[in-house]
Parts: sequence; C-alpha cells; structure tokens
Amino acid sequence: MKYVMSEKWLVLGDDFAITDADGREVYYVDGKAFSIGEKLSFQDANRQEIAFIRQRLLAWGPTYEITRGGELVAVVKKKLFTLVGHRFFVDVPGPDDLEAKGNFLDHEYEFTRSGRTVAHVSKQWLTLRDTYGIDVAPGTDDVLILACAVVIDLARKGTK
Repeated sequence: MKYVMSEKWLVLGDDFAITDADGREVYYVDGKAFSIGEKLSFQDANRQEIAFIRQRLLAWGPTYEITRGGELVAVVKKKLFTLVGHRFFVDVPGPDDLEAKGNFLDHEYEFTRSGRTVAHVSKQWLTLRDTYGIDVAPGTDDVLILACAVVIDLARKGTK
C-alpha cells in the first residue's frame, strides 16, 4: 500500500496527515503540545485513537514506545554509533523485529525484517514541509510502519 505522510504546519505539537494513493486522509497523528517528551496519538480517519507513541525519557539515545489498546507493540530505538547513515531498530514482541537503514540525512530509508524489505520511505523534495512517500509491502502491519516513520522523523530532528 502506498501512503503520503505530511507534517502539518501552524499547529501546536508535531502533527501529521497520512493519505492513501488516491489522496484520501486515512490516518492522522496528533502530537501533544506542552508535554514532557514526545507524545503522539495515532488516529484513524474518524479521529479514533488506534495507537499511541511515547518517548522514553530515561533512555540512552532516542527511544520511543508504540502501544495499541494499552499494550506495548514496539520499541523504536536509534542506534547511536554507525559509520555510515543512520539505523533504527524496532523491537516487537516475538521474532519479527524490524530494522530501518537510511542515507546520511535520513531522507531515504527501508524497513527490513529478516533481511527482506517490507517498506520503503522516501522524502519528497519539492515541498515546504516534511513530506514522505511510504510504500508498505502486502502482509505488513501498515500502522506499525507508519508509526515508526513518524518516530524516525522526530528522532532525526532531535526534538525535545
């Protein structure tokens, strides 16, 4: 499935609109302003929360938790020391961990699971705000990949 994730302008907090290939908004990410650490509500098109993203404050390096229905579904952590580019690890319960690897500026990266690419993220250059094209392979948890893409954007900026 193909998505476009765009950061919203002129809002308090880090908000993102996520549209499908036809331009229909399918998800919205509402960043909580005035919070200690990043906190974001990942919502469906009807603004019902389907996941929650929270930054871990007492962690070595950028680390975020993604929960659904109050249950932890992933921990996203930036690898601090790499020779080339950036790497993020997505620890999910069980053996299905993901890794995201990208170029020097994190404008282009892939999610892999067991060496197989499951999603590709590419920043679109001709826009005034951060906008990403995200292509998720069939059978992959779209919401998890999209939430991880939000986390990587936040960690790349070094906010809060």
